[in-house]
Amino acid sequence: MTSAGSVEQRYTLLGIETSCDETAAAIVRGHPDGAREILSNVVLSQLDAHRPYGGVVPEIAARAHVEQLDGIIATAMEEADLDWNALDAVAATAGPGLIAGVMVGLVTGKAIAAARNLPLLAVNHLEGHALSPRLSADVAFPYLLLLVSGGHCQLLLVRGVGRYERLGTTLDDAIGEAFDKTAKMLDLPYPGGPSVEAAARVGDASRFALPRPMVGRDNCDFSFSGLKTAVLHTIGKLDKLTDRDAADIAAAFQLAVCDVLVDRTARAMRLFHAVHAEKPPQLVIAGGVAANRAIAAALSGLCAEMGFAQTVPPLHLCTDNGAMIAWAGVERFALGLSDPLDVAPRARWPLTQLQG
Repeated sequence: MTSAGSVEQRYTLLGIETSCDETAAAIVRGHPDGAREILSNVVLSQLDAHRPYGGVVPEIAARAHVEQLDGIIATAMEEADLDWNALDAVAATAGPGLIAGVMVGLVTGKAIAAARNLPLLAVNHLEGHALSPRLSADVAFPYLLLLVSGGHCQLLLVRGVGRYERLGTTLDDAIGEAFDKTAKMLDLPYPGGPSVEAAARVGDASRFALPRPMVGRDNCDFSFSGLKTAVLHTIGKLDKLTDRDAADIAAAFQLAVCDVLVDRTARAMRLFHAVHAEKPPQLVIAGGVAANRAIAAALSGLCAEMGFAQTVPPLHLCTDNGAMIAWAGVERFALGLSDPLDVAPRARWPLTQLQG
């Protein structure tokens, strides 16, 4: 690797992502001059399939991956206007995630690598998110990462490829999961994040008092289970849940989440300053919840107060996608790394177990 986001020679990789409910494939190219190209980025959402259940059903997700992945990869290759000989390697998510879905993508990646005699990169899904800002902008190591999504809520010190220190994580529910469950309690449509945000825009956040779990604690961890329980108890005290009630509770819930994120992130920022006082401080926000405008505004204010630059990748790189997996593959491949074809899929795979 040379400067932020650049490689020593040109590499073109296919990236495959099937860790949850998006079937995705992309072609990404990294250039020695620092240019990064997303030649294609195809994502098939399964929202309609899971909406009747109010959440992701693993068996339905895995079946959809099996049925759709070959076609998604073919479309990605066609949109990139490349043949297989143009690829330098194949990157596929190997975990963490819903294990049946992870297996579909990883086995497909192995088959392509074996058939085309290409190196395989078994990518950690979280590293895909962690490195995604370097695909869309000139972001240099080290930086502070707030990863907020349906399955993850972590604060990480990103020192380099494969070099991560987890400063804090959720002790129970991920933030996106908390949004989905709150939406379900409020009879709002799935997915819950956009629905709660929309309702909160017209709600009165001061009407209901909700707790701020972990605020003020001497660590960087999160907890959202108690906040969800408080929402349930608040609803239970009402004679009947009206649209006005739902909007006000959504606003109170979202404000509580913002306060928790600001407090926890502020502590992580102070730790970053203590460890890397000589480095320009930068906060990267990744994951689908980064699309929430109220959360983005709250964290933007925190960055201004703490003297941190803020980077948020484009929304199509925040949610699960193949481009972030391909780029993580590019970064690892540029360091001379690859994986054997017998590499195992993992349901759990902490970033701290990676090597760069």
